Formats: sequence, C-alpha cells, structure tokens
Amino acid sequence: MAVAVPLAAASRGLRGLMLRRLLAPTQPGLTCSCHPLSSPAQDEASRAAPVEAPGHSYQSLRVTSGPGHILHVQINRPEKRNAMNKAFWSEMVECFNKISEDADCRTVVISGEGKMFTSGIDLMDMASVLLQPQGDDVARISWYMRNLLSKHQETFSVIEKCPKPVIAAIHGGCIGAGVDLITACDIRYCAQDAFFQVKEVDTGLAADVGTLQRLPRVIGSQSLVNELAFTARRMMADEALSSGLVSRVFPDKEATLDAAFTLAAEISSKSPLAVQGTKVNLVYARDHPVAAGLEFAHNWNMSMLQTDDVLKSVQAAMEKKDLKSVTFSKL
Repeated sequence: MAVAVPLAAASRGLRGLMLRRLLAPTQPGLTCSCHPLSSPAQDEASRAAPVEAPGHSYQSLRVTSGPGHILHVQINRPEKRNAMNKAFWSEMVECFNKISEDADCRTVVISGEGKMFTSGIDLMDMASVLLQPQGDDVARISWYMRNLLSKHQETFSVIEKCPKPVIAAIHGGCIGAGVDLITACDIRYCAQDAFFQVKEVDTGLAADVGTLQRLPRVIGSQSLVNELAFTARRMMADEALSSGLVSRVFPDKEATLDAAFTLAAEISSKSPLAVQGTKVNLVYARDHPVAAGLEFAHNWNMSMLQTDDVLKSVQAAMEKKDLKSVTFSKL
C-alpha cells in the first residue's frame, strides 16, 4: 500500500499535465508526429553485422543477436531446403524456452537460410521415428505416437507461449510444417516469391502440429482453409496478403528481412512489460470469450499498471521524445 499511494498521486499529476497539454491551443510550428516504422536508427539495426547469440548452439538453427534487443533465429539447413530433421524438433523448443527467459531479448525475427523458408518435414530423416513406432501392441504403439505428436506440437506452440513478439520473414517456399510454424508467430511478412502449402494430404496424413487449429483463426475463412488443406495447392504471396496470412509483401528476401528488423526495432523500443503483456492478453483473448478476456485483462493490469514504465512512456510522449531514448528495465 505504501507504494501505491505515491504512484497514484504521480499518475494523477501526469494526467493533469497531459490534459493541460492536450487542451492547450496549438502553437505555430508544433505538430503531433507519428514516427514511421523506418528510421535511420532502425535501418542501422537491420543492417548491423550479426553476432552469434551466447548460449544458443544448434545443429539445425542459427541464432544471432544485434542492436535493439533483437534475436534472429534462422532455420539453417540450406543444403536440405531447411527441411525439419530430428534435431530441429527439439532444438526449437530449447531455443524458444531460452528466449522466453532472456531478459535482454525483446523481439524475435525468424527466417530461413538459403533459397527458401522451409520445405517442411525431412521425411528421410524422420522416417524411422514416424514409420517405425515403438510398442508391443496397438495400444502401446498408439501411446508412443501420442507422446511423439505431443512433443512435435510443442515445437511450434513454444513460439506462441514465448512472451516476446515473433516476426516471421518468409521467402520462397513455406511448405507443410512451415505453415504450422508461421501460424504460431505473431506477425508475418513475406517476399514476392513466397508461396505457402498445407502439404500434409499429399503425404497421406492430416496436419497435426498446428495448421488446422491456427490457420482458420489467422485468415478468418474456413472455406479457404478447407480448400488449402484438402488440395495442398500453393497459395502465392498476393493471395496470402489479401487473405490476411501475411500483413505485408516485399520485392525480395533482403527487403523482407530489412522490414522485419525495422519492425522489430520499433517494437523493441517500447516498454517490454507493455509489449509482452499485450501478447499474453492477445493470445488469451483469441481462445476465450470476450467476457473472460476482459476479466483476464483487469486481473493482469491490476499489478502491471504499477510500473515505472507507464510514467516513463507518458513523460516521453509529453516531452515529444522518441521512446528509443527511454531506458526500460530488463524483463
């Protein structure tokens, strides 16, 4: 209680100052400026030489860090068209669990090395796991498969559970399990050469690690989802944009990555409490009725509003300072 009183008083003082500023006549030469996503500092962040992120050493992934609290996760099997092998399915979980606990990281960009984002499951590498399940009878084999599939689902659910916003930068093919991956991400950008395939029916199975559950929520058209899932046809970049699967399309891979890092830098300049709390609330609201989402939000903010980040952000706005000049504590 001793902390809440001065904070409330400070908040009232700031509200009064904000009201006076908002109601004051506009002075000549003063305008309200909304900063575009692209700025020199953000462009510099996107062009900076990557540095291997400490604590992240994998066979199938490469994780690098740059300025602005951004981590870049690359699917790194270009010689295999970034096909997802045995190592990938466990390494993604390890990687994003570490990122969730990384106080220095505020935003993640995920992309594919080489000519395409991913060709999906590496069937040759995974054949022994999927086609030769362990067990003495049908029940035990089924129990083994259930556990196996649950672990594979976690490979992409861990992205959704990670409180840091994850931006997918897609180029070339995004096939099969690649769609499972990107639908678990928060924002999707793609290059003009990108295409998307819910490929599982062509391999004799129903998608089971996220696409059929998340894609309808992402694009909002059950008819289109059904068409894609039943036929395994390609969805090209322009259709992906018009359907809402991606929010922006860029000329090539380099432009897509530049835009993704510029966006990541913009997000990373905000209060990490505000951004991560926003992601947690958005994911919860997606899966619950409005009333439950509202109750979750007030339970969340009754403690989260008691942060210096609110005062720092409001003060910066009143003083017309860029949030990149504000130092927020690690989270």
